[in-house]
Amino acid sequence: MAIIGYARVSTTSQDLAAQEDVLRAAGCERVYADHGVDGSKLSRPEWDRCREVLRSGDTLAVTKLDRMGRSLRNVLAAVDELAADGVALRILDLAADTSTASGRMVLSVLGAVAELERELARERTIAGLAAARRRGRAGGRPRVLNAERLRDLRGLVDSGMPVSRAAQLIGVSRSSAYTALRGGESAHV
Repeated sequence: MAIIGYARVSTTSQDLAAQEDVLRAAGCERVYADHGVDGSKLSRPEWDRCREVLRSGDTLAVTKLDRMGRSLRNVLAAVDELAADGVALRILDLAADTSTASGRMVLSVLGAVAELERELARERTIAGLAAARRRGRAGGRPRVLNAERLRDLRGLVDSGMPVSRAAQLIGVSRSSAYTALRGGESAHV
């Protein structure tokens, strides 16, 4: 009966090392890790490989519940699939183990709380953006090219200067300059 670990980070700039270290310290024989993969996706390369190797009597270990998935529905579906296959789930930061009734109950409650927290944050964000729009402010990154700087950029380019050099003189990236010159929504920081 093996203990198999699963780790995941959502962006490529995040590091998996801490999760992998904790999983190995918990006795995981093998750790599957998805790097830069959103937890809302049902199918993830290493998650799928991990599920393929798990057998009845094995234990899947994760450092935190949200490493398995972002929505309560997805996590509970995965827990049900694991249980149907005879695989226990151990969530290390909670010391919860689904091989026990109390561990299953803790998982359900915590999953519901995590989903509620995400939904409340989403609602607050939407309400904040709506309030800002009512006050005449738009969300998003601040513009780096105001009308005057765009005029200067156009003047330099129209006089024959290469866009990359004109962008450098104005103090914006080459891609921002091209976007602004094409009539895009103006360049952002």
